[in-house]
Amino acid sequence: MYIYADNAATTKTSEAAVKVMTKIMRDIYGNPSSLHTAGQKAKEVLEKARMDIAQCIGADFKEIYFTSGGSEADNQAIISAAYLGARKNKKHIISTPIEHHAVLHTLNKLEKEGFEVTLVPVNETGIVQVEDIKKAIREDTALVTVMYANNEIGTLQPVSEIGKLCREKGVIFHTDAVQAAGHIPINVNEQYIDMLSISAHKFHGPKGTGVLFARKNIPLVNVIEGGAQERGKRAGTENLPAIAGMAKALQEAVADMKENAEKEIVLRDRLIEGLSKISHCVLNGDAKMRLPGNVSFCFEGIEGESLLLLLDAKGIAASSGSACTSGSLDPSHVLLAIGRPHEVAHGSLRLTICAENTEEEIDYIIEETAKVVDYLRSISPVWDELEKGEIEHVI
Repeated sequence: MYIYADNAATTKTSEAAVKVMTKIMRDIYGNPSSLHTAGQKAKEVLEKARMDIAQCIGADFKEIYFTSGGSEADNQAIISAAYLGARKNKKHIISTPIEHHAVLHTLNKLEKEGFEVTLVPVNETGIVQVEDIKKAIREDTALVTVMYANNEIGTLQPVSEIGKLCREKGVIFHTDAVQAAGHIPINVNEQYIDMLSISAHKFHGPKGTGVLFARKNIPLVNVIEGGAQERGKRAGTENLPAIAGMAKALQEAVADMKENAEKEIVLRDRLIEGLSKISHCVLNGDAKMRLPGNVSFCFEGIEGESLLLLLDAKGIAASSGSACTSGSLDPSHVLLAIGRPHEVAHGSLRLTICAENTEEEIDYIIEETAKVVDYLRSISPVWDELEKGEIEHVI
């Protein structure tokens, strides 16, 4: 048995998306910028994808810009809002300490350019309080950027409430919705979202393509120069097969969202209940206000990397956190931000499922994870000290 439970890192490309992409690679091979018939056929496909994606998130098609993925979209959104604010003598930005590094590293870059960044803390379940955002907003605040759903612990943020607050205060609101798009209902108008980032491979689309939604009144700053594509705001010939595949995958995900979410929540809660029976472990993130398919735990007395390798040997693909930092020896900044001690944060496990997973697979994951945790603790000198009472248990 092989079980893929790392959908937050990437998802399997849907058959519908593959079919669309294959057809375009074979038949619609023109450059969308070309004036001849082949180019104009490609242009039609490009603009249809733009309209389809806009409809999925309640946007105008003229507010959709294609990017290489969520990281590029985050970069362009934050830099654009910051530079717009600077022209109005507003150089203050608000965010949270649990954002994706595409956001945090961009904010670090802007700090070196003279911007001031306030990271509003989250509570023990990873949720930022709207009142704390309100208290942090100043006259010179140019941007609030808070992710829709956390990529590691699955926590959902009060996006609509934050958006409404920002609209009342006249502050641009950006949300990194990479983990949310295709899994959680999104309507940029109803939720007062000014800028939003998504990535196709998180909802069964292809890798290497994404979207930046930006309201028409927000002038974008180019992060890639060299051409007039995307209304002059993102140079480079558009990856038409991937863009069309992304549009198809998002349409499919939105159409099946309610049914998929209901199934995933049942499997998720079954997994949480089973893993919770392992001694000295703790669920990361809010038990209910979380993505339908996200399960994140910390197990005391073990190293997450060893856990992952042994689970993989059992046929279970999982992760310890963000795929973008899997090579790092440092504990997750998200887990530290919600108060997990350094030594506990190292023993993290993230399992992210989709509607294709089964109850049989969930039960197998529970059974094998318990066995692996027991084994790792049996050979751990730290666990031996914990059990003898030489050092105190943290969880």
